[in-house]
Amino acid sequence: MSSATLKKIIPCKKKQLIEMVLDIEKYPEFVPWCIEGKKYETNESSDLIIFKGDLKVGKSILNETFSSLVTHYKEKDKIIVTNLDGPLKHLKNEWKFQEVNNTTQLEFFVDFELKNPILNGIMKKSFEIGLNKIAKAFEERAIKLYK
Repeated sequence: MSSATLKKIIPCKKKQLIEMVLDIEKYPEFVPWCIEGKKYETNESSDLIIFKGDLKVGKSILNETFSSLVTHYKEKDKIIVTNLDGPLKHLKNEWKFQEVNNTTQLEFFVDFELKNPILNGIMKKSFEIGLNKIAKAFEERAIKLYK
């Protein structure tokens, strides 16, 4: 399995960043390697938002779609993503948000394993580079939208 934790200050309000993270249909506009994002079966209560989402990732004809369950715990300012179907054998992704002086401290944790052992080995080698690119994409998107 590959796992990593990343902490970053993002220049926007906590609520804005949470909305941006939950809006997976916009990911193809700014997230590297994301071709398509779909959201379905959304349920919302006073303290939770839960939905299923599909992300198609890759390049051109080399792409995969993975389905996940996304749970936003409103009072805890936390989003947890788990794998439902696709090329991942395992996925746990956790986003934590804390507002600090009109910016947001984002703490991001991801732990995953691909079903294909060859691709999993390749991903392990380039995982940190990819994670940093994705984090930078969220930061740049926040600057573009909210500065």
